[in-house]
Amino acid sequence: MDSEIKGVAASLVSQALPFPGKKKPQQQGWTSKSQAIQNSCLPVVPRLDLRSLVDSDDEEQDIISGNLPPPTDKYKPKYQQYEGEIKEGSKQYSQKNAEKIKSSITHQQSLRHKIEDKCTQYEEDLVDDLTSLDRKVLLQLGFADNPCNLQHSTRKSHAEIVAAEKKQQAVAEQVMLDLLSRAVISDPEQNVISEKQENTCVLPDSKVAPLRFRKRTLHETKIKTRSTLTEKMLSHKVQFEGRIISRNGHDACRELVGFFFTHDQSLTIYEYRRFGKNRTNVLPFIHKDIYSHQCGRRKGKQYQLGDFYIGANLSFLSSDHPRLPESLKENTLLVLRITNIDQAGLSSIKIDSLEHEDAVTSEEDNDRLLLQAVQNMLKKQLHKRGVRILHGLGKYLQQLDKEGNGLLDKEDFKQGLKKFSLKVSEKDFESLWLILKNDSGKVDYGEFRRAFIGEMNEYRKSFVRKAFMKLDFNKTGSVPLIDIRKCYCAKKHPQVISGQSTEEEIKSSFLETLKDACSKSDEVLYGEFEDYYEGLSIGIVDDEDFVNILRAPWGI
Repeated sequence: MDSEIKGVAASLVSQALPFPGKKKPQQQGWTSKSQAIQNSCLPVVPRLDLRSLVDSDDEEQDIISGNLPPPTDKYKPKYQQYEGEIKEGSKQYSQKNAEKIKSSITHQQSLRHKIEDKCTQYEEDLVDDLTSLDRKVLLQLGFADNPCNLQHSTRKSHAEIVAAEKKQQAVAEQVMLDLLSRAVISDPEQNVISEKQENTCVLPDSKVAPLRFRKRTLHETKIKTRSTLTEKMLSHKVQFEGRIISRNGHDACRELVGFFFTHDQSLTIYEYRRFGKNRTNVLPFIHKDIYSHQCGRRKGKQYQLGDFYIGANLSFLSSDHPRLPESLKENTLLVLRITNIDQAGLSSIKIDSLEHEDAVTSEEDNDRLLLQAVQNMLKKQLHKRGVRILHGLGKYLQQLDKEGNGLLDKEDFKQGLKKFSLKVSEKDFESLWLILKNDSGKVDYGEFRRAFIGEMNEYRKSFVRKAFMKLDFNKTGSVPLIDIRKCYCAKKHPQVISGQSTEEEIKSSFLETLKDACSKSDEVLYGEFEDYYEGLSIGIVDDEDFVNILRAPWGI
């Protein structure tokens, strides 16, 4: 009985499908029981008939004859006349659609194959362009796949943070002592007044020593000096760390800590020196004064708070600082790069300062964008062969420098770029030349290379300096090649661990590529050591991968 009812309901539903929204009158053969069951069921959704999408002629005949209403006697002759044309047109339309879809798929596949062929061709050309020297250099990238022990590196980084905090605290205390007390005690006016007192007719007291022999301290003196600095005024300062932009290893590795005071827009820079493990000393490097930019778009303008950020350059005239080392006096300009800054102090001062101005102008923004575009273009050309080209370009430019002052003409740089197949458009070259050239119309080739090719960030450079300072324990600026051979460790290289290569093979490949870049056969200068890792850095995206390449072989 149930099966009979279900069958009746199903047949009724199928009859209702062509007109789902219209009520049909009750037909004969319905019983009251079947009608009750039908009304109690949920509404049935019509099933999608996909057979109408078939392109065959038989199905098309069924669709046309089933869906189209039969023609009346009036239009029956015309229907029979155009029936064949309708079927033929429908068939051609379906064939054209199929051909369009097929051609579109074929076109996409051909484009994909062309792109893949171009990428493959570029990689093959790149591999063909690599020399055996380049392939030996690329072996150093293997250290990035085998990072150092996490616990060991964490312990080292914690110790470095503690040491950096001690250094900053020691320098800050010394600066406060120099600016608040030492200037008062050593004031020349004290000697003048003491001489006046001695010249007066005052009988000497046998129980009191003369003033010039007394130990004078801040609390004993009654001399008023011109300086009116107080601890509160000096507390509004921005502390930063910097390095000297120089190829001299001894100067480039100096540890400099500076302070910018907002009360009078002055700055001072101190050098932190280490002697062994426990002895340290803090000495003034740039005395406290108000300074201005000596080069660039802001030449002649006074330093402001907006000039201090990581990566900013501070330029000074060497002639204004007679106590500078002789190696730095050889150059007209002393350029310092800010490597780290107290972000908390900088933010608090910016909040308190109502008249803070950003030092970056629209012209400097345009210069920065142009430099970045040229550097990105040249980095693609230097990919995987940066070490060889950077070393070769540096040697070539040094040979062109007949006067030995590091300055070259426009044609010299064009010739160097052409020799090493570094393509830069004439418009970009002229635009960058206008930015870089000095009053004499020449450019320092170190500055030229930094502007055109770029340089690694300060985080990476800090580890390069750490590695070199570990090798150069005498702080001479150069390291004998035999010491590098002793200190270089290849035990953690993946090819050594897997047994594909020996330690001696990895070490020999490194020494061979490094020696090729050196001007002397038995020693490595800091500039050459930095250039090696500068070229290696071009092909490495992640900073931590680059740091692992330095930590593993040098143990820093």
